[in-house]
Amino acid sequence: MPIVAQSTETTDWVSRYADEVIEESERRAPGKQVVVASGLSPSGPIHLGNLREVMTPHLVADEIRRRGHQVRHLISWDDYDRYRKVPAGVAGIDESWAEHIGRPLTSVPAPKGSAHPNWAEHFKAAMVEALGELGVEFDGISQTEQYTSGVYREQILHAMKHRGDIDAILAQYRTKKAPSKKQQGQKPVDAAELEAAEGSGAAAEDDGTGSAGYFPYKPYCGGCDKDLTTVTAYDDDTTELTYTCGACGFSETVRLTEFNRGKLVWKVDWPMRWAYEGVVFEPSGVDHSSPGSSFQVGGQIVGIFGGKQPIGPMYAFVGISGMAKMSSSKGGVPTPGDALKIMEAPLLRWLYARRRPNQSFKIAFDQEIQRLYDEWDKLDAKVTDGTALPADIAAHSRAVRTAADELPRTPRPMPYRTLASVADITAGHEDQALRILSDLDPANPLASLDEVRPRYDKAEAWINTYVPAEQRTVVREEADVELLKSLDEQARESLRLLLEGLDANWSLDGLTHLVYGVPKVQAGFAPDATPKELPAEIKAAQRSFFALLYHLLVGRDTGPRLPTLLLAVGADRVRKLLGE
Repeated sequence: MPIVAQSTETTDWVSRYADEVIEESERRAPGKQVVVASGLSPSGPIHLGNLREVMTPHLVADEIRRRGHQVRHLISWDDYDRYRKVPAGVAGIDESWAEHIGRPLTSVPAPKGSAHPNWAEHFKAAMVEALGELGVEFDGISQTEQYTSGVYREQILHAMKHRGDIDAILAQYRTKKAPSKKQQGQKPVDAAELEAAEGSGAAAEDDGTGSAGYFPYKPYCGGCDKDLTTVTAYDDDTTELTYTCGACGFSETVRLTEFNRGKLVWKVDWPMRWAYEGVVFEPSGVDHSSPGSSFQVGGQIVGIFGGKQPIGPMYAFVGISGMAKMSSSKGGVPTPGDALKIMEAPLLRWLYARRRPNQSFKIAFDQEIQRLYDEWDKLDAKVTDGTALPADIAAHSRAVRTAADELPRTPRPMPYRTLASVADITAGHEDQALRILSDLDPANPLASLDEVRPRYDKAEAWINTYVPAEQRTVVREEADVELLKSLDEQARESLRLLLEGLDANWSLDGLTHLVYGVPKVQAGFAPDATPKELPAEIKAAQRSFFALLYHLLVGRDTGPRLPTLLLAVGADRVRKLLGE
């Protein structure tokens, strides 16, 4: 049975939008369920930037559910959009796929080896799986099904009847400079908008304007199934529409009261859906705030369908550490599924919940993920002991649970960087990993790796996928005899002190105290002396000592944290490699 929780703190952005949406929904449709919406185009891999299009309304909808209201989160799959170009970075896809350009995404074959019936379903399935893991409750709507089953027939006929009014609205923007490619955002757009923005010279035809006048409807060709068609005549009384295809030359006359093989152009399609579904809240990308953008124009066109424009924030872009702004057309851009292979669902939810929609942020696939996890664990501890700030408590609550349920979490969440180091050193040997992790806290050893799953599996996937081979840790098989012979007396003494203390300090805390303490003892200080009690030279001595240990153990200047590395190598092998 769903859990109806009390509203979280009102200091965070989600609660503020929930207040506004509930109030607006009551004003528009008293007593009806609240409707929020997202739109996704499965034209290729649906990336982490697109996820903000879903997470923003999801978080608001979930807050509304927590307050006991009925809410419907629609995700419109724009799978009846045209296949615009062959995307880069999709396995098994080459330029021969250009033959499908202009066809509906659901009429394009799935990538080679896929188990799905078409291109759209292939990319949709990966997103649906990720949303399930993220706890996102939604009602998916296929625009292919909506259009081809005639659901929008009355709306199409209405748009055609009022094409002059729509044309007058669009005409206000046709002379304005179209946004550059750099301004194109993460909101799905159809060929008309993209080609107009890219200066293809086909803007007039593609937004429905031909020699016969403006038409907001574009048929898919009965001969080749492409949308390279031009409406040449339309009769309002009979609804007879004649079109010709610029690709294959096919031409036919159909009745729109019976014809289901076409769609409204994007700038008309989007506001039509707002009115049809009664959408109260839907965010839009930063590109839609510019003059002539889909959201701005849609705000005027929606009235023709008897609806109102949704309220909703403009959302900023999401980036990846070390990468420029995401673009699914360039290939290699991480998807939610990619992120969930290396991070737990609550952490990924938190990244979207803690930042206001108009704030950009980055998701780490590099070493920064370790710092991100440290930050998350610190917040988790503060929430537990009651010292977290109200807005942070709210973001944490939205990350770890929905109105319906708690998200799965690691029972014993050891530091991600520690788990990554262990996974790196053990290279898939689970018995070794369990031994090392148990040694971290001998008083409370692990009974099974399941206690640190799924976090351990995520850290292992990160090591295996995103850490370059040259940065992986390989422990020496034999001692570096030449290096050991070359050491001066002070270096030999430091190794002797370390080896003498191994058995008495064989735990994560103990070894941490030992490796930091050796240079202190050599300088005449107590091993537990604090930094304030030590001269600056001690830090330099510690760095030199650490570098020596790394060289003797793994043949490099750096590596995993030394206490973890020592536990991983094992006491007997440490003694062998350090020359005892």
